[in-house]
Amino acid sequence: MKLVEQWHEIEAGLPENWSSVGLTFVVAEDERADQAALILAPLAPGRTGSSFRLHVRRGQDPARVLRRLDHNGIRGRVDLVGAEAPAPEQTRAPERERPLAEQWDELVGKLPSDWSDVYAEVELNSSDFLQRGALLLAPVNPARYDGPTTLRFRAARVSGYGVAASMARRCLERLDREHITGHLRILNVLSATSHVATQGPVWRVGGRAV
Repeated sequence: MKLVEQWHEIEAGLPENWSSVGLTFVVAEDERADQAALILAPLAPGRTGSSFRLHVRRGQDPARVLRRLDHNGIRGRVDLVGAEAPAPEQTRAPERERPLAEQWDELVGKLPSDWSDVYAEVELNSSDFLQRGALLLAPVNPARYDGPTTLRFRAARVSGYGVAASMARRCLERLDREHITGHLRILNVLSATSHVATQGPVWRVGGRAV
């Protein structure tokens, strides 16, 4: 069974008011654990060998990450460790949309201290934001992928291909100032890459280098 199907089966059995779940993911082939770790990075997993511990809050979409593992032919088993429900006093009206620059700070803060390259995406909340949002994000060289309001870009901490991390944040602040909202994700991350006569590493998405 594909990993994303395993998650949907687990999700279907959760209580209606679940707020977070603990999952374990064990890679079937130990030699693919490092590759799996890169793909799982947006979920900030814990790791022991080829076993990963995931904490998923309601509103997150682990299916997107698990689908990427499936697409890369990484097999394994997803198991539910436990689920939590909010206490009655914690139930409240939805909070305001978090600023994109704040989301960037949180995601970057979870990366390894020696991270060198990231591949990220911002999913805008409305197609009305797309034209203006793409213009404000122009310095990060955004590309449309995986949906009509999704823009992806690369960033580099020190050198290489991709916009500087500080510029990426500045562009997201521009969106915040114009009340353009959305959700930011880091799709892939590399650490301590060494650029030998190149501009740095590339990822391939749908047969295209990015």
